[in-house]
Amino acid sequence: MHDFNLHAPKGANKRKRILGRGQGSGRGTTAGKGNKGQKARSGGKTYVGFEGGQMPLYRRLARRGFSNHPFKKEYQIVNLGEIDKKFEESETVDPASLVKKGLVKGAGPVKILGNGEISKKLTFNVPAVSSSAREKIEKAGGGVTIHG
Repeated sequence: MHDFNLHAPKGANKRKRILGRGQGSGRGTTAGKGNKGQKARSGGKTYVGFEGGQMPLYRRLARRGFSNHPFKKEYQIVNLGEIDKKFEESETVDPASLVKKGLVKGAGPVKILGNGEISKKLTFNVPAVSSSAREKIEKAGGGVTIHG
């Protein structure tokens, strides 16, 4: 086999189906759109939830109550086991150092969880720490400072 003799396997390259090019093409006249109606017209699209002009369900139902969604805090979580692998003795663990070590992405608050073991004395300066993580950090001789 030569480099210049390569080709795609049979059936890999399909021709584009050309519509509306006369009766003999097999896809003429209505061009696969059926007969008449909104969806047969050019630009005749509808939106999700459209009910043919009837008042859609999502507008018929009353909106009630309060949603906390715009105000909720989403924490990026980091486990102690991962921190133990990446940090050296007596380093400070804060959001900036976690980003630098590649454990979290830049935006958003960080929460430390107690999954895994920690053997090094580290100082934590983070927005949130679980109670099990705090216990393990203090047992290893480290300290925890919570900041807003």
